[in-house]
Amino acid sequence: MSVAPLRQGPWPTPGWIWRRLLVVLVMVVLLARPPAAAAQVRSAAAAGGPGVGAAVLSPPSRVAEPASPQSPDASALSRLFAQALEASRSGRFGEALPLWNRVLELAPEDAAAWSNRGNVRLALGDAEAAIRDQERSMQLDSANPDPHLNRGTAEEALGRWDAAAADYGWILERDPADASALYNLGNVEGSRGDWQAARDRFEAASAARPGFAMARSSAALAAFQLGDLSEAERELRSLIRRYPLFADARAGLTALLWQRGAAGEAESHWAAASGLDPRYRQSEWLLEVRRWPPEPVAALARFLRLQRQA
Repeated sequence: MSVAPLRQGPWPTPGWIWRRLLVVLVMVVLLARPPAAAAQVRSAAAAGGPGVGAAVLSPPSRVAEPASPQSPDASALSRLFAQALEASRSGRFGEALPLWNRVLELAPEDAAAWSNRGNVRLALGDAEAAIRDQERSMQLDSANPDPHLNRGTAEEALGRWDAAAADYGWILERDPADASALYNLGNVEGSRGDWQAARDRFEAASAARPGFAMARSSAALAAFQLGDLSEAERELRSLIRRYPLFADARAGLTALLWQRGAAGEAESHWAAASGLDPRYRQSEWLLEVRRWPPEPVAALARFLRLQRQA
């Protein structure tokens, strides 16, 4: 999850599951692993960086290219894999799915292709099928953490918090500094209502990956939920200085300042946040997709209610 350019929505919405997954999928920048490389692949959101400013993001699924094929059809397979990857990158999931199907017809033992198809199936709203694809990828490449991260995302979409936590825990047992797994586990802890544990995970993700802006914002919002308003304000202001176009921090600071009675400054930050991303007006989106804690959501809703009455 590097500082590669970030792709932004909105994209077509095939059903209720899309609303839960939008925060993951809007920012998917599917990166390619060089053939036969051993390094883990990261995608754009986990590192944050200047590109995160104008959009909401969460660690998306990780995607890799296959090992160098050896068959005579290697060149054709490589081109097909690239086409499927590009369709996925561009959010053309309906187009990407049959391409991944064709890749798997040619290379049924390609663990990366199974995982990539699972990500596309998740984007299209079929979380159960996505889980099956990730499990097939695990069978073929048992040491790879990426299918565990991707299966955890699908399990979160189904509200299977314990299963998702187990997948992220599997990764963290092997790499305690995996920022993606730490961040996603923070979201799971928040969904369970344990905001102190969520804050700890978000802070660990930020420490593991300097510049991971959304982890820092999520940690600040968890501090807001826990009543540590001074630390929440300090961190949100620091993020805005670093990333002036970061809508999440602007919206969070709006809610906090309004709660503290600083109405004028709250209005100023809201003008910026709402212009950057109008979805912050929607409490349901904040709770179910972006997954803010309930107290900041309620504070922002009170601000918006009074603003509409003005």
